[in-house]
Parts: sequence; structure tokens; C-alpha cells
Amino acid sequence: MTSYEGTHPTVPVRVGNLHARIDERLAPTVQAIWECGIDTFTCCQDLAESNADWPEKLPHMAEWLESRRGWMLIDFPVDSGLLAFLSVVANAGPRDAFYVRMTHWAAPDAWDVKIKPMDAAMFREDQPSDFGLRLLQVSFPAYDLPELTRRLREHIAGRNVPPAPVDWSTVGR
Repeated sequence: MTSYEGTHPTVPVRVGNLHARIDERLAPTVQAIWECGIDTFTCCQDLAESNADWPEKLPHMAEWLESRRGWMLIDFPVDSGLLAFLSVVANAGPRDAFYVRMTHWAAPDAWDVKIKPMDAAMFREDQPSDFGLRLLQVSFPAYDLPELTRRLREHIAGRNVPPAPVDWSTVGR
């Protein structure tokens, strides 16, 4: 995991060869993700707090910033397991409102899962543009953190939940 000192207090996390200072609220979750054999890139325990000064320089970001208040983020390298992460979390708990938020874009407080292409020239401006898929990102409301961590721990303990019907009423199905 790449570690960048930021706004939030961090704590050291180590699992095997993986080690970094992680935002304290996300540390147990990132540790569990690593214990599942899934690598991460970066994380943030509150996107609005981390970017609070943006509107001073970038007024157009004020609305986005407010929409991310109370939202967390975990980034995964493209060659590591965002899809494995989502499958682990989905299979280790019931198909409830949490499940609907993480799987359907139209659910209230739906998780935001994105692929972020990046240009290598952003970091080496003397080079020609060379875009690649380097970052997979999942953002979720902070109130989902306890259930997310619980599900990761259930998976680690080998306890998955059998498939069952889903209440899709919040997304019009």
C-alpha cells in the first residue's frame, strides 16, 4: 500500500510483507482486506475532511466536497482485487440493504465504484501522454464501515452466507 501523510491520524498496519500507516478508522478494515490476500493502494476515512481546502483554490469543487462529507474511500491497484474484494464482502453477509448499496448504483447511498485511467505524464511532464488503467476506487458511506469490516472478518473465518432473495424495492425492481 502506498502511504501518504494526510489530514487524518494514522496507525501502523502490517500483514505479512504489506505495511503502511493507515487512517485510524480504516486501519482494521485495510488489515482485514490484506488478510484476505487483497492489496490496496490508498485510503481515506473522510473525503470532505481531506479535501476541505479545495474550494478556496477550486470553487467548482465545493459541491463535490459537500457530497463526499462522511464518505470513505479505498483504492486498489488494477492488477489486485477490487472484484475479489466486492465478492468477499457480498458473500460474507446477507443480501440486505448494505448489499443493495454496494451492488446497485441507484440505491440510496449507493457505493461509488470507479476505474480511474491515469496519464503517466501527470507525474513526468517531460514525457508523452501514456494512459493506463492503474486505479480502481470504491467510495462508501462511513456508516457502512462496521458492517464492511464484520463481513471481511467473517470471510477470513470461513463463514459465508448462502445466496438468498434480495429486496430491490429501493431501486425500483
